Amino acid sequence: MCSLVRREAFQTMMAIPVEEWAGLVRAGEVRALSRAITAVENHEPAAEELLRRLFPFTGKAYLSGMTGAPGTGKSTLVDRLAAFYRKREERVGVIAVDPTSPYTGGAILGDRIRMQGHAGDADMFIRSMATRGFLGGLARTTAEVALLLDAAGKQQLIIETVGVGQDEIDIVRLADCVMVVMVPGLGDDIQNMKAGLMEIADIFVLNKSDREGADRLQQQLDAMLSLVMPRDGWHPLVVRTVASENRGIDVLAATIDKFREHFAARGERELKHVEYWKKRLVELLEARVLDKFLGGAAGDELLTQLAKEVAGRRMDPFTAVNQIVAKSPI
Repeated sequence: MCSLVRREAFQTMMAIPVEEWAGLVRAGEVRALSRAITAVENHEPAAEELLRRLFPFTGKAYLSGMTGAPGTGKSTLVDRLAAFYRKREERVGVIAVDPTSPYTGGAILGDRIRMQGHAGDADMFIRSMATRGFLGGLARTTAEVALLLDAAGKQQLIIETVGVGQDEIDIVRLADCVMVVMVPGLGDDIQNMKAGLMEIADIFVLNKSDREGADRLQQQLDAMLSLVMPRDGWHPLVVRTVASENRGIDVLAATIDKFREHFAARGERELKHVEYWKKRLVELLEARVLDKFLGGAAGDELLTQLAKEVAGRRMDPFTAVNQIVAKSPI
């Protein structure tokens, strides 16, 4: 019954003019925003036009990314940080990315369960997303969903990544500020501090810092950070929290504000956004070209046929690609 109601509501939203739909999203209307996100995730025909109309009204939200290994308490940290921003009367959007099962295609979207305390808050919007096999810690349409939340007037956006560890490249490109969450007692502490993690973090969050080994982990972090050259005049800071007890959240928020002010003063945020959109435009171009080459049932049939030839070693992959290019309408 509930799924039928949701489907009817979605169809109703799709039936209204895109211009009116965009207006509802800008007004922060929850159902319109939810349906817009679903349309983007499912690549509905109206999604691109909707994003095109909303794009001029984006760029105002501050986007914080939170990553780290599973079990570090990222979801609880996001929940507490969002609550802190709401106390400051800032409108908040949360995107929580969960891994997708390689067998069923589904995902356990548990972050909404952890953040149920915000369910009745109209100025707080939480969206769980499945990666659907997309690598890099985010879902394929995370950036577009962030644009929708930005257009809907959210001032603070928090993205919690899958937490795949050392391969969190996408969040570095997308977020204004990247936080790497660590906890004592996960085994080999040095193993958790690979060069990749050291390079992507603007702020290190030492969560569950009331546990044994927290002081030793901070000493290791401080020692390693002393060897890292400041990036654009910023030296990554370490903030200790106990998210489950709401301790250190105010310090974390203040540190994010400090980082934001530092980069705004130097103009680095604008430069980072230019670099991000250079890469994003290439990605969009690649997707558009790929659709031209292999779009529709005929393209899929050709790809399957050539894949069988390559898998059976009856054709090399380079010849297969050349055949695809030769058949392209471009």
